[in-house]
Amino acid sequence: MSTSSVPGVDAPAPPPTVTRSMGDLVRAAVSGWLGTALEFMDFQLYSLAAALVFSQLFFGGGDPAMAVVLAMATYGVGYIARPLGAFVFSRIGDKVGRRKVLFYTILLMGAATTLIGFLPTYEQVGILAPILLVILRLAQGFGAGAEISGAGVMLSEYAPTQRRGIIASLVALGTNCGTLFASAIWAILLAVMLESDVIAWGWRIPFIGSSVIMLFALWVRFNLKESPVFEERADVVDGKALSREEMIELATETNDIRTLESVKRKPVKAVIVAFFLRFGQAGNSGMVQTYLISFITITLAMSKQVGPEVVIVSSLIGFLTIPLVGFLGDRFGRRRMYIIMTSLSLVLIIPTLLMINTAEVVWVFVGYALIHNISVLGLASMENIAIPEIFGARNRYTLTAMVREIAAIIATGVGPIVVAAWVAATTGSIVPVMVLMGIFTASALAAAIWAPEWTGRDLTDPRAAM
Repeated sequence: MSTSSVPGVDAPAPPPTVTRSMGDLVRAAVSGWLGTALEFMDFQLYSLAAALVFSQLFFGGGDPAMAVVLAMATYGVGYIARPLGAFVFSRIGDKVGRRKVLFYTILLMGAATTLIGFLPTYEQVGILAPILLVILRLAQGFGAGAEISGAGVMLSEYAPTQRRGIIASLVALGTNCGTLFASAIWAILLAVMLESDVIAWGWRIPFIGSSVIMLFALWVRFNLKESPVFEERADVVDGKALSREEMIELATETNDIRTLESVKRKPVKAVIVAFFLRFGQAGNSGMVQTYLISFITITLAMSKQVGPEVVIVSSLIGFLTIPLVGFLGDRFGRRRMYIIMTSLSLVLIIPTLLMINTAEVVWVFVGYALIHNISVLGLASMENIAIPEIFGARNRYTLTAMVREIAAIIATGVGPIVVAAWVAATTGSIVPVMVLMGIFTASALAAAIWAPEWTGRDLTDPRAAM
């Protein structure tokens, strides 16, 4: 794997002056895993609730297909606040450190999720019910906007260079754990309770119960040390980043060529590549983890238990997929693995979705597990380290968060709404899902082909990788 074209890799990196113990690394890994697990538990709790009960509870009185569209639209509202939250929190994280920001993002995100469990329904308060749901989704999105980006940045800056992919895959495992936990809760509720009881009050249990994970995550992060890369940055003095003018003055005095170059050269290509890598994964996530559950339940008219159960089975398989892809990314390079995974995804889209469209339980499970693990979980395993590695140390958190969230609001926020309306207009055809997944996946493939290899670069380098 050649790294000669990567800034900061072709020149020897300065020896590290800030170190962390194995215990510190473990705490950072657990912190990232917990925060991401909570974020994706929130994600999946709402996704399944939107597919199974929210269309009845918060959007009563209309056509069932339109109620699903409105439920998906409310899901998408959470993504409107994410770029704003990403911008606010990540800039603070680049200036004063990652640790403090990650404490507050998980607090805001977790509190909003818990409060959803206490909301009145449309039958109780009318139009106020969806309004309150939208407000909490906005708060949830504001906190989540910098959460998974911060977890990925923190863990990538803690991890040893040659094992970044496998260690950062713990963040992606957090997404899997959160998805699995939420799906398991829904599956248990639907199995042990009458459907009428689930709709009446049982749906509140998973939202309120998420507060337990939030409190544990807050405790872990309170005891977490700052990122060693942040403390080692040349422009950080007494735990706070210098202003641009102060940084240029200091770099000029010390002849810090890397910092001066990072100011002069705008990371345009790095931003474009990172954006489309994220765009592909985020779009596929919206199609598979959000919309397909509604498609299976509403359009194919299968039992409401099937949706949560297929997610559980696929997520269990993901416990093998995610670390394997992370390991292979360390071994062969992130760029090469992106090309392999997105090419495989393009090949599998049509056959796997045709399997799901049969409405035969066995084929639904097989098709969903294949497309979920390749097109969503496999790409998620890499992006949590790939995107932070692409950017320079000085603005890594800001650019990582903004790229991730802007791509998400376009792909994951809008995608399920578009496909729900398109499928409704085509009287239940699965072709719109195939088309959109093809566009998302091809975008990530093109970005990976265009990029130079960037794996293993010096993360203290203030310059972008391309």
